[in-house]
Amino acid sequence: MTNANSRSADHPIEAFFLERWSPRAFTGEPISDADLHTIFEAARWAPSSFNSQPWRFLYAKRGTPAFDKFLGLLIEFNQSWAKNASVLIVALSKKTFTPPGKTEAAPTHSHSFDTGAAWGYLALQASRSGYAAHGMTGFDIPRAAVELNVPDDYRVEAAIAIGRVGDKSILPESVRAREQPNGRNPQSDFIFEGGFPAS
Repeated sequence: MTNANSRSADHPIEAFFLERWSPRAFTGEPISDADLHTIFEAARWAPSSFNSQPWRFLYAKRGTPAFDKFLGLLIEFNQSWAKNASVLIVALSKKTFTPPGKTEAAPTHSHSFDTGAAWGYLALQASRSGYAAHGMTGFDIPRAAVELNVPDDYRVEAAIAIGRVGDKSILPESVRAREQPNGRNPQSDFIFEGGFPAS
């Protein structure tokens, strides 16, 4: 049994999986370029189909004009806490790739799946580096595609806020009670040997 961060795993795993969580309270302190590129470097090493690496990350650091643009894409609730993040990111996936030995691009089925793996690596590295990463889909996705000049063959996947964890007292009262690491469903809810169970 592995225990960390007020969480308990049902089977032995590395503690860093339990230590990672998605807070909303951030201190607002800046992130260094070195730390940010370490976090992106982890995403770089995620697995992908044919090593196509379909992920792209657009980012804006706190205190820059671009940060205000990124923040403005979020729904009002997410703006209320993400305004204190050190950096805001929009994750994209490229929907096409050029297969080995070919010259023409073709659709790739796994672009979102692969980009999800890169996001997972990024989130774990953020946690290992003393930051927290909070992914969200509560933002204006069509407007993000336009305002961030996203090409047609890319899918806007998610927004991400990264920062140092702050005290939950800075959050709106309605959110404070949820500001703690949460649990997970048991494996029996999502692991099925031999096929999906009959309904």
